Order: sequence, then structure tokens, then C-alpha cells
Amino acid sequence: MTRYYIDCREHPSDIHCTVALSADTPEELLEAVIQHVVQAHGYEDTPAVRAEMESALKEGNPAS
Repeated sequence: MTRYYIDCREHPSDIHCTVALSADTPEELLEAVIQHVVQAHGYEDTPAVRAEMESALKEGNPAS
């Protein structure tokens, strides 16, 4: 089964976040990512942020 992931280490930020999230579906992952970027990075949950995060999702597993 294909996994999907996003790794904050690939997106430099002021807080130097090292969180990597993964899920079995892009939809499930996107919801987790939105919660993370709102709580940890201070973004607002907007259509533009959702589109940006959705485009950053990758297939596979984050690097160790």
C-alpha cells in the first residue's frame, strides 16, 4: 500500500521543525498537516494554505 508523507525538515522555518507526518491516504494526511501547521507554525486554515500543503505531499516514507 502506498503511504503519503510530508517532512517539515524539507520546508525550513523559523522554529526549525523536525516533524514528519505520514498516512495511508492524502486526505487523511492533509487533515493532520493542517492541524500541525495551524498549531505549531501559526498558519490559518485557508484554501490557499490547504492547496500549498496538498501540493507538498509526497508518496513514500520520510527519510530517517
